[in-house]
Amino acid sequence: MIVFPNAKINLGLQVIGKLPNGYHSIQSILYPIPVYDVLEFVPSKAQTHFQSSGLEIPNDGKENLVLRAYQLMKKDFQLPEIDIFLFKQIPMGAGLGGGSSDAAFMLKALSEHFELFLEDSFLKSYAEQLGSDCPFFIANTAALATGTGTDLTPITVDLKGLYLLLIHPGIHISTQEAYSGVIAKAPRYDLREVVTKQRPADWRKTLHNDFEDSVFILHPELKKLKEQFYAQGAVYAAMSGSGSTLFALFEGEPPKAFENQLKEEYVTFRAHF
Repeated sequence: MIVFPNAKINLGLQVIGKLPNGYHSIQSILYPIPVYDVLEFVPSKAQTHFQSSGLEIPNDGKENLVLRAYQLMKKDFQLPEIDIFLFKQIPMGAGLGGGSSDAAFMLKALSEHFELFLEDSFLKSYAEQLGSDCPFFIANTAALATGTGTDLTPITVDLKGLYLLLIHPGIHISTQEAYSGVIAKAPRYDLREVVTKQRPADWRKTLHNDFEDSVFILHPELKKLKEQFYAQGAVYAAMSGSGSTLFALFEGEPPKAFENQLKEEYVTFRAHF
């Protein structure tokens, strides 16, 4: 079975408090985008095996989330041994949720292929055990994320007709680094109201990713790239999640010369909604 896990971007992100368990409370709009990995599994003649190609996945000493998703579901169901192949195109540690998407799509694919007929609520309970972004990719539709990012409320956001230009500068920003300079404060605006009632061309005046306040100080080149997006006609530009990926929305095609210039230096993706 082959599936195509997609990435996500954050339309605004507010860090609004700190919970008793030490985690931060946030508000953000998560939006799926057409940037994909490729995930396949086939019957195995031996033990379950995971193999990846494409972008190199850093070895952090833990099993890949895709394999952990399989093992988690196998505890409750009699799943056969399989060989898993992942072609990695979504940059890692980039605020795009690629690893979480891979794991969520694995859960959904296992349920479909082996006819488990699991409802989304059950799949989300598995996803919550794998990572904070994983539950989002079960429904895989625009949602308001609150709490630690796992409390999801579906919303309607219309980006139809807009162009997306996304770059990954190759800078790794750890979650600890991103949160180190963030000061939690009460919400300054209603995220849901902004993205559902304002045009994307008006978001620049209101929407903000709080991580930019600290990350741009540590990595001023990211701030310059965001400014370049606006100078080239973007209607909205921001960092996704805790970074370092930057994205921009354009009402027309992004300037070709500018796009080619970015491709010479960065991993670049372009899409049309």
